[in-house]
Amino acid sequence: MKNPIKAITTLYKETMSEMRKCTWPDRRELYESTVLVISFLIVLSVVVTVADKLLLFCVRLITGI
Repeated sequence: MKNPIKAITTLYKETMSEMRKCTWPDRRELYESTVLVISFLIVLSVVVTVADKLLLFCVRLITGI
């Protein structure tokens, strides 16, 4: 059976080694990505709302409610 302390130490060292290879976005890139995500969410919510209202109208028209 492996030594759990050694396994944890190895995992930590390998994780830190991989994290050094990562590139992190600067403030401008992060801002642009955030604006893009929020814009997409707003557009998606409008599309879902319109689809919901349209389907509700169709169901009421068919059922006569």
